[in-house]
Amino acid sequence: MRCDLHIHSTASGMCNTPLLERLCKESYNRPGEVYARCKELGMSIVTLTDHDSIDAAEELRGYPDFFVSEEVTCRMPSGSQAHIGVYNLRERDHLEIQRRRADFVSLVMYLTEQKLFFSVNHVFSGLTGRRNEDDFHWFASYVPAFEIRNGQMWQNANRHAQALAKRLGKIAIGGSDSHAMRGVGLTYTEVPGAKTVVEFFAGLRAKRGKVRGADGSFAGLTADVLSITKALFQERPATLALSPLAALIPVITAGHWMNEILFCRRWAAHFQEEAKAPRMLWDLSAGTEQI
Repeated sequence: MRCDLHIHSTASGMCNTPLLERLCKESYNRPGEVYARCKELGMSIVTLTDHDSIDAAEELRGYPDFFVSEEVTCRMPSGSQAHIGVYNLRERDHLEIQRRRADFVSLVMYLTEQKLFFSVNHVFSGLTGRRNEDDFHWFASYVPAFEIRNGQMWQNANRHAQALAKRLGKIAIGGSDSHAMRGVGLTYTEVPGAKTVVEFFAGLRAKRGKVRGADGSFAGLTADVLSITKALFQERPATLALSPLAALIPVITAGHWMNEILFCRRWAAHFQEEAKAPRMLWDLSAGTEQI
């Protein structure tokens, strides 16, 4: 059984980029088209993970192989933000999640209590802004799954996420993180032998999941931004006055891509140094007590 566990649609709301937040949507993917594309590419079950929204689910609830999910913008104790994927939830879960998302500890307490499956997404990405070392300690302690392959992320960022997940004993998942139709279903998670959504997540919890498909690339990111820009012009013809600025898109995406590489390298180096650090006596105390 296969599922792309990270897809966006029109319900993800407006872009949070300065100057564009009142003009351009995060995604112009229509839910029905996303569903059809997923099925075309062999996804056994389908979900959407819009930012802090389950509005698009209304269009797809009639499909027996669809389940409701969302990507939660959560505030960490350090004050930074993280994106937490929450899967196979109910409407009342969504309401409670939105009430708690400004407090990471409160949020994960609820998710754990309700036995909801959740993950931290694009671990080595600067998409949500700055990162704090304590954030990683919170992830290690409370989040059961890490997204180890994101179809929009640099290959090395995905590799480092995979290495960290393995080191911490986390469940591994993957998804396309598609905001445009190009990447939908090209990165996914597979659970061999699962026949229902319940069995799919039981398989993930048992660490029988396999992450498949593509990493991100600069060319793919640029193509997606151009596609979103085209959709903006089609939806709002008045914005065509800004079309000459579209020539700058490759420059803007190149800057973003470089920032992602630098962000990843910084934190990957941090964890490599941490792994090399000698263990202190207090780290060994638990073992000596058993001697």
